[in-house]
Amino acid sequence: MEKAEIGLIGLAVMGSNLALNIAEKGNRIAVYNRTPDKTDSFIAEAGPLAERIVPAKTLEEFVASIRPPRPVIIMVKAGDPVDQLIATLRNYLSPGDIIIDAGNANFRDTIRRFEGLKDSGLTFIGMGVSGGEEGARHGPSIMVGGTEESYRRVEKVLTSISAKFKGEDCCAWLGENGAGHFVKTIHNGIEYADMQMIAEIYGILRDGLGLSAKECSEIFGRWNKGRLNSYLIEISEAVLKADDPITGKPMVDMIVDRAGQKGTGKWSVIEAQNMGVPATAIEAAVAARSLSSFKEQRERAENFLGRPGTGSINVADRDVFIADLELALLAGKIGAYAQGFAVMAEASKEFGWQLPMPTIAKIWRAGCIIRSQFLDDITQAFREMPDVDNLVITPAFSAMVKETDGALRRTVSAAMLAGLPVPALASALSYFDSYRRGRGTANLIQAQRDYFGAHGFDRVDGVDKHHGPWGSGLADF
Repeated sequence: MEKAEIGLIGLAVMGSNLALNIAEKGNRIAVYNRTPDKTDSFIAEAGPLAERIVPAKTLEEFVASIRPPRPVIIMVKAGDPVDQLIATLRNYLSPGDIIIDAGNANFRDTIRRFEGLKDSGLTFIGMGVSGGEEGARHGPSIMVGGTEESYRRVEKVLTSISAKFKGEDCCAWLGENGAGHFVKTIHNGIEYADMQMIAEIYGILRDGLGLSAKECSEIFGRWNKGRLNSYLIEISEAVLKADDPITGKPMVDMIVDRAGQKGTGKWSVIEAQNMGVPATAIEAAVAARSLSSFKEQRERAENFLGRPGTGSINVADRDVFIADLELALLAGKIGAYAQGFAVMAEASKEFGWQLPMPTIAKIWRAGCIIRSQFLDDITQAFREMPDVDNLVITPAFSAMVKETDGALRRTVSAAMLAGLPVPALASALSYFDSYRRGRGTANLIQAQRDYFGAHGFDRVDGVDKHHGPWGSGLADF
């Protein structure tokens, strides 16, 4: 029997879709699931693609059916199940074989697993896959971390199944060990911020202007034809347009305002904090999701405290204000992406990855959840200035920040005066204001730190005196 080019373990929704995608693109793939019945039903439902799928009932049979060096994708629950499966696979695989974790793993676990396999003869790839179930089936964005040699072994398969943007593959090797999973983590952090800002604008439209879900949908539909063109704006239009088949009311109005999260957004914030890189819009979005989970507490607080402000926004010209909202959302989006790329730039230095920023922006242009027209501009900006400290000081994006600043400021001000929460948009505005202020107020913080802890400070005149005259024990004078 002809050997498979690659193998996959774990036939839940994502694993099944990825396996079908691999087979559909002309690659022979071996599959295994801990529950044999799941494998049988998968093959039965694969249709003509079953001809390129080699089902296995045992791990020994599975491994034997793959061409060496054997790449094996594992699609199991993150955490201990991954470690347990790796330990089991070591009994069956041979030197040179490659274990590929395509789940949403913490990149620090990926680094640990990569290092743990170094002396075994096996190698490890941490592969970020974005696009959800639909992307896995028809073309995701793929972010690979591992040795370049191991990537070359699977490059043909991975590029064949990835999303395409103007004929270019949305798949790339990004660096050693945890690079791929780290980039996927920051992708998800940006995704959190993007979604939160869209929700905040929706809140202004719904509560501030009193628009219906259908009217909000029409606005997002118009915006999707302009510079905000993106997958998230597209699906926002769609979900706001949909009706509940049970009540006939707008579907979105029947959904409890309690957002879930799986951890990647939180990881992105933790790593930003660990590296001392401000990612305030992402932090605000993660915090907003957490606050949304306190549904009962929020309802009690509303009864006890009442809502702040008037709740409604009175504008002289609604169309002008809605145009401001469009620009404000663009400004917030710039802030979130700038912060995410700044975190990746710092991680690249810290972990020695040399992350290719233009390539990252390029492979996000299709397939992934944050795909948008906007990423073409980011790709070009980083191509022109690959080592720039921050996206917002590239010529194209500094011009956009200046263009959208007033709209963001007016939007945040109007929302706050009306008592409408806009934490991510407000954080983006404060980030811009702080980042472009040559002299801020941290001098007072340094004075306080020196006063209570003798931490010292630098002087603006360069004089070699690092303590203030707060008391005889601290003064340099």
